[in-house]
Amino acid sequence: MPARNVICSGMIDRIGLDSSNITYKTNTDSLEEKRPIPNHKVGLERIAELLMDNNIGVIKSTQEIDVVGHRVVHGGASFSNPVHIDSVVKEKIKQLFQLAPLHNPANLEGIYVAEEIFKGAKQMAVFDTAFHQTIPVIAHKYAIPNKFITDNNIRVYGFHGTSHKYVSERAAEYLNKSDKIITIHLGNGCSMTAIKNGVSIDHSLGFAPSNGLIMGTRSGDIDQSIVFYMVNTLGYSLDAVNNLLLKESGMLGLTGFSDLRDIESQAEQGNKECQLALDMNAYRIKKFIGSYTAVMNGLDAIIFTAGIGENSSYIRRLVCTDMNYYGLELDDAKNEVRSKEIREINTPNSKTKIMVIPTNEEIEIANQVYDLLMN
Repeated sequence: MPARNVICSGMIDRIGLDSSNITYKTNTDSLEEKRPIPNHKVGLERIAELLMDNNIGVIKSTQEIDVVGHRVVHGGASFSNPVHIDSVVKEKIKQLFQLAPLHNPANLEGIYVAEEIFKGAKQMAVFDTAFHQTIPVIAHKYAIPNKFITDNNIRVYGFHGTSHKYVSERAAEYLNKSDKIITIHLGNGCSMTAIKNGVSIDHSLGFAPSNGLIMGTRSGDIDQSIVFYMVNTLGYSLDAVNNLLLKESGMLGLTGFSDLRDIESQAEQGNKECQLALDMNAYRIKKFIGSYTAVMNGLDAIIFTAGIGENSSYIRRLVCTDMNYYGLELDDAKNEVRSKEIREINTPNSKTKIMVIPTNEEIEIANQVYDLLMN
């Protein structure tokens, strides 16, 4: 790819809450605003307004946009590489709604809105599941009757692949090796990947982005018997249980808050439920570090990334405490440093590198979209 020049960047978080945050930055200006953003359609329309704003915009017309790259969470068995979006691709994304109900509907809505706003631009999709296509059968196959695997493609797909791919490649460049790395993506959605010699060999999320680590509103790993108990004994419908596990559980269910910043603040003020939730979160991460170190027969580095992983020194400290057996020794002073740069936060004596690497899914999507255009 030729030299990349970022002419503007931004994000919207807390979509669907009463006060959404919008940040927008160009090479000369920046803007922060709070306003209600009830859904992703309204958010993308606001982004388009900012891009063409007379004072801080970077384009005069939507016709200046050649390509729009879309992150799509679930590609199922249909997509293992980036694709040009057409009616067939959109229909397949729609067919996967049930497997990623929090994400694929919003992803498809973003495609429709982008097609409407940027009428002359090519639309391309990059799938979160693609990076994990290298997971071997011993790790991606479920212990269920084979007919469900062969006929219905039920298997581990993995998610956040764009982020895991980006930070693992940056780590390999920094360390000058990529032997045995664990990447820890902590945001409202959370996942971990075991990466050996540059490829994904195991991952904490599975058939859908709902198991594994404790997340903002998702429970993570749970005994499936609880689902049947809720339905057969407590009288819940399957839809109600599904909604509960995806939208009312996780940190929200444990504390009443889905945003980790609020939970940490409450814990600092003595809220025991919030403190327990943070401890549970770190405990679950430690369990995955242990299992992935075992299957890789060693560990060279762990990488914290995404909103929580990059910004919460407290979570990083909880995870790395009492992990000397795995060669992890955290430097408390380095851990407290806030930076947008790749950095080590381990002591000089630590046998295993502990790193914070800011993810950049947008650059990774741009790279993959460019490669698709050229090929």
